[in-house]
Amino acid sequence: MNELKCPLPNTLLQGRKMAYQKVNADQRAPGHSQYLDNDDLQATALDLEWDMEKELEEPGFDQFQLDSAENQNLGHSETTDLNLDSIQPATSPKGRFQRLQEESDYISHYTRSAPKSNRCNFCHLLKILCTAIIVFIFGILIGYYIHTNCPSDSPSSGTVDHQLYQEILKTIQAEDIKKSFRNLVQLYKSEDDMEVSKKIKTQWTSLGLEDVQFVNYSVLLNLPGLSPSTVTLSSSGECFHPDGQPCSEEARKESSQDLLYSYAAYSAKGTLKAEVIDVSYGMADDLKRIRKMKNVTNRIALLKLGKLPLLYKLSLLEKAGFGGVLLYIDPCDLPKTVNPSHDIFMVPLNPGGDPSTPGYPSVDGSFRQSQSNLTSLLVQPISASLVAKLISSPKARTKNDVCSPLQLPNNEIRVVSLQVQTVTKLKTVTNVVGYVMGLTSPDRYIIVGSHHHTAHSYNGQEWASSTAIITAFIRALMPKVKRGWRPDRTIVFCSWGGTAFGNIGSYEWGEDFKTVLQKNVVAYINLHSPIRGNSTLRPVASPSLQQLVVEKNNFNCTRRTQCPETNISSIQIQGDADYFINHLGVPSVQFAYEDIKTLEGPSFLSEALFSTQSTTVEEMDPFFKLHETITKLSGEVILQIANEPVLPFNALDIALEVQNNLKGDQPNTHQLLAMASRLRESAELFQSDEMRPANDPKERAPIRIRMLNDILQDMEKSFLVQQVPPGFYRNILYHLDERTGQFSILVEAWEHCKPLATDETLQEALSKVLNSINSAHVYFKAGLDVFKSVLDGKN
Repeated sequence: MNELKCPLPNTLLQGRKMAYQKVNADQRAPGHSQYLDNDDLQATALDLEWDMEKELEEPGFDQFQLDSAENQNLGHSETTDLNLDSIQPATSPKGRFQRLQEESDYISHYTRSAPKSNRCNFCHLLKILCTAIIVFIFGILIGYYIHTNCPSDSPSSGTVDHQLYQEILKTIQAEDIKKSFRNLVQLYKSEDDMEVSKKIKTQWTSLGLEDVQFVNYSVLLNLPGLSPSTVTLSSSGECFHPDGQPCSEEARKESSQDLLYSYAAYSAKGTLKAEVIDVSYGMADDLKRIRKMKNVTNRIALLKLGKLPLLYKLSLLEKAGFGGVLLYIDPCDLPKTVNPSHDIFMVPLNPGGDPSTPGYPSVDGSFRQSQSNLTSLLVQPISASLVAKLISSPKARTKNDVCSPLQLPNNEIRVVSLQVQTVTKLKTVTNVVGYVMGLTSPDRYIIVGSHHHTAHSYNGQEWASSTAIITAFIRALMPKVKRGWRPDRTIVFCSWGGTAFGNIGSYEWGEDFKTVLQKNVVAYINLHSPIRGNSTLRPVASPSLQQLVVEKNNFNCTRRTQCPETNISSIQIQGDADYFINHLGVPSVQFAYEDIKTLEGPSFLSEALFSTQSTTVEEMDPFFKLHETITKLSGEVILQIANEPVLPFNALDIALEVQNNLKGDQPNTHQLLAMASRLRESAELFQSDEMRPANDPKERAPIRIRMLNDILQDMEKSFLVQQVPPGFYRNILYHLDERTGQFSILVEAWEHCKPLATDETLQEALSKVLNSINSAHVYFKAGLDVFKSVLDGKN
């Protein structure tokens, strides 16, 4: 923020000049009396002058340079005109006002009587004294007022900001979030998601959010057909729905519409009769082993969800020659308290955005590609109970409290007929967007994203938690804004539509405003699915923001009885943060509560969207205290990023993350290690030479802070790579999961090269990582050079 200089010294200086002008006028007044030769009168006048001298000799005046009285010429005081702009006050009793002693012949100029002259002199001096006192007091009052209203650049400003944040956050109450959540849940039953969008817009507008708008896009959605998909056993002719129930009209009616929504969006459609081959989790080693044993061309893979991104595993199956996939979740991968035997689910096969306009927004006039499916595979999610029937096993077996995974025996052959029915239609997806305009940097945006229910998708409750939390923060923030406060940077609030089909709403909005967002977005705060359990808080953040998240999480722990060790990671997450992380390179933060047992299982199980949760949100958080905690933690991070003069990003943490990703026995990484070392050196230099001085309020020159923040907000863009395996993040600073401590594309390349004789894939991956590290090193070095050039130019 620009430094504001208080006009305190100038105000007092004006008061002094007024006093000098008054005295000088008296000194040059005509009519001096003959009684001035009288020693008593001269002494009396001298005493009055001396009293005035002491009255005006206050602490605020000692800055003037004083001259000796002996150097003054008293012989021509009646003709000398004082220059008030350059007057030098003295320290003798002659004082700042000239003594009344004059030459002996001076009395001949006076013709008035002595008493009248004496009274006039006394009155003039009394007026001067009163005027000086009033001006002096008036100057002090003005100075005090300006001092109290001038912003201070002292370190205590951080304390003031922290107090402001707490004033905003303390108004967030669990009961208000609970009411908002329940109101939203009542709306999702509508087939038209505009009802939910209108409710959100109305509520945000009533709270005072600025310019709340609908942003609509006409996109291609892949929807379930008129009847559910089926799986028929060739050996017995039995037909089953995806939930394991027989294909009868009664079973279909009992399952209601949820049965229709057990499908893979953007799968190929049709019918395939083939042998089922168990590929377990579909890892590279699994496929290598199976292909040695069987011909997999046009076969149907029995695939478990988890461990790797689904899109990646489907790409491996497609390359291997499979024709279809039966996808399920093994009960042994879930906590014992969860029984998913009959649970059916939906999965999107869309990497992001409208499939008919890949890479550009679905605005009027855009060319649309005729692409109804994104894979050649017929993909159908099924329940664990149906898998048990396929392998002739009643259920997942448990022996000695150890769960036995579902597995098709190698010596048995199962042939099924798989029928997948979907339809593709153009539908409108609606985003709700509003903002609070920033005060000093309105062109820098902190985006806060939740999502709302979209028609034709599963009606879970996590979207209601997401929307209730973002609304609770807006409710807490807007009273301060209405009273005149504003953040330094603009906060943009977004409720995304079409999330269940591949984050369509956020992708289309991002592609629509890409040119602006690339330059102006500072951070993305993700509120996708905040309550997935109730046992542990699991923050996920970009490397540059992890230090800030640790500080906020530790502060939260001091107010709770249980304070586990902070476990913050940069891993791939579900939801609308995808576009901002992988296409814009924007630092992101997400706070969410998880179940510890779920975290112990395979990763990527959250890709499944269930029709009904085995445990509802209100069962996991009956008093909505977890919702309140997520709102306050996210809110404080939002406020700090939006309001700190220097962005609270850590450049050195990025370099340390890169070095940590190269630890271990990894082949062909010596060049990467050397480059990572140079990156750390440049990041350390940048942190010490530019960031630390900027934290001193005295060093916060506006142009210097702006340059520094521009560098900080773009640090992660160096780590965006163009081509990655399907389902992998383009931002290589993010790991696949918490068990993977290396760069994901290198892990995949090492696995890929195992069954192959060539290492071309590995060399390509190594080159991508090397170029990213070098790009970051050059970026920091260029930033340092720019600062040096600016400083040299000033000198």
